[in-house]
Amino acid sequence: MTSASTRPVRLAVQIAPQHASYEKIRDVAAELEALGVDILFNWDHFFPLSGDPHGLHFESWTMLAALAEQTTRVELGALVNCNSYRNPNLQADMARTIDHISAKGTGVGRFIFGTGSGWFEKDYTEYGYEFGTAGQRLDALAENLPIIEARWAELNPAPTRRIPVLIGGGGEKKTLRIVARYADIWHSFSDPATLERKLGILAEHGEVVGRDVSEIEISTELRARSTEDADQLFELGATLFTIGISGPDYELAPVGDWLAWRDSKNGN
Repeated sequence: MTSASTRPVRLAVQIAPQHASYEKIRDVAAELEALGVDILFNWDHFFPLSGDPHGLHFESWTMLAALAEQTTRVELGALVNCNSYRNPNLQADMARTIDHISAKGTGVGRFIFGTGSGWFEKDYTEYGYEFGTAGQRLDALAENLPIIEARWAELNPAPTRRIPVLIGGGGEKKTLRIVARYADIWHSFSDPATLERKLGILAEHGEVVGRDVSEIEISTELRARSTEDADQLFELGATLFTIGISGPDYELAPVGDWLAWRDSKNGN
């Protein structure tokens, strides 16, 4: 595992799959790869999260498979998959398949398995899933992650690489314990003060489960953040920064600004 001190700063863009045609999303993904972003994310929901609640919207995993075929360099995944919507063995198989699709030309996949416990009640009620409680959903995530890892070990063909697991969420009692045990990347929406406190809690969970949490890449959202905020988050150990863009227009100018900031951190 790469330590925090030697990781490059990376910029991810979450393309919200809402309020735009698939052709528009496909073109935006191509433009972002050409600009030099490191990762493309979408999200795993069935309805828009902002704007017209009945607006255009597309499903996450099928889109990721198409983007894996379309792209050649960027890593990609959901920020984040909802654990409740598909059984764990199926999730593992889908992830392995996209891993292979994305490995064209190099033999090494580019898929990141971003996952979380789920929260958007409309998805559940409209698609017939049991919503339950936040605690129940987190317990299910903790139960399913070892099943997913076990299925990866059994699939033929195997994944092309050890698929990185990104876990999203900031809950201190359950989520960060799951992160300490299973995550390669932890994503949250923390401001600097919150991130500092939660990193201390994550380290405590790491001691309990016997994990050096410096192995975990720290990811955070840039929404409404200044470069001064990002500098503070970087000093605390964050190296993966995500900016979200949404249809119908997908404004890319902020992406260019954050790419320049990323490059300054990497000495480019």
